[in-house]
Amino acid sequence: MAEISYPFNVDNANGGTAVVSQTQWQSMAHMWGGDRVDFQLTSTTYTTLPFEGRVLNSRLVEVQPGKAFVGGFYYQLTSPQSVAVPENPGDKPRMDLVVIQADISKGSVNLAVRTGTPGATPVAPQPRRQAGGIWEMPLYEVSAGARNGPIALTPCAPFDVPAPAAYPWNMAAGLKYMPVGTFVMDMDSNTSDTQYEGFKSRDGYTVSRTLGKSLSYTPSIVGGQSPSAPYRVGRFRWIAPNTVFFSASIRNITNTDLRVSKGNWVYGITLPEPANGKTGQVVSGIIDNGSTAAGLPNVVDLKLKISRGNTASTAYMWMPGTKATNGLDALTVIPRKSEITISGTYEAAQFKE
Repeated sequence: MAEISYPFNVDNANGGTAVVSQTQWQSMAHMWGGDRVDFQLTSTTYTTLPFEGRVLNSRLVEVQPGKAFVGGFYYQLTSPQSVAVPENPGDKPRMDLVVIQADISKGSVNLAVRTGTPGATPVAPQPRRQAGGIWEMPLYEVSAGARNGPIALTPCAPFDVPAPAAYPWNMAAGLKYMPVGTFVMDMDSNTSDTQYEGFKSRDGYTVSRTLGKSLSYTPSIVGGQSPSAPYRVGRFRWIAPNTVFFSASIRNITNTDLRVSKGNWVYGITLPEPANGKTGQVVSGIIDNGSTAAGLPNVVDLKLKISRGNTASTAYMWMPGTKATNGLDALTVIPRKSEITISGTYEAAQFKE
């Protein structure tokens, strides 16, 4: 029959079957989740983990108890088990792999060693993943020294993490009660903000990325005369944990050059989110100055410095020097009929370092 489906209560003429073979079970069950150790990583530190391994008597690898899901089958090791790493008598090292191996022909899941090929820069064999045949999940890379030299283990087993969750709104409040390692989405079902993803790490809560439209903000001009609010437009989005991309447009549509106020010496622009000030940061911009007002060129290159400090909410603007050609001067004027365009990426201060 061309169409087969399972499992149903009884066999039927439409291709539905009740009995599921081992191969059919694996074809179905491995779709439920990826291979992983049945242990969620929700703590900030660990002293022991399932399937801890150590080398015994030069060639034996002892593996401690643990549970895992491998190729659609569940595996449980209830007491320490040892597997032998074959000798490597040649003059080149070798990389092997200790795996949990599901073998349909045996009808069981067991520990095994996959032997690599000796070489000057040896590479461990890839785990086999064949539904209906052999399916393997790696536990350890084994470095087998040349001339039967000592072996060493490098753990490479995948572990489980908390399942992602979603909130219709107010995600930050709910995420406080989720375990470390959880990704959560705010679906913004009340349309008061935007759709975004958050992550609860060992360092605390952070927005990991904006999923919907960018957010808007009205940048303020610091240090002097400023265009009115409709001519100060900004956009931003979280592109990674604690990382913001933003852009801003500042237009002076008047016939008057705007200048820094008395007592100030440089113009600044506020950021959409406070920046990490551990080192200081730099973003870029330009001034479109078609009328060459204020004695500046048609287009002026800008560098914006986010100063070093605990947190910083302002980026100060600098332009190529008018006297020292290799230096920068403080921006002290926004020319009439000009537009400042700024964009860049910076590290935010969500963790309050």
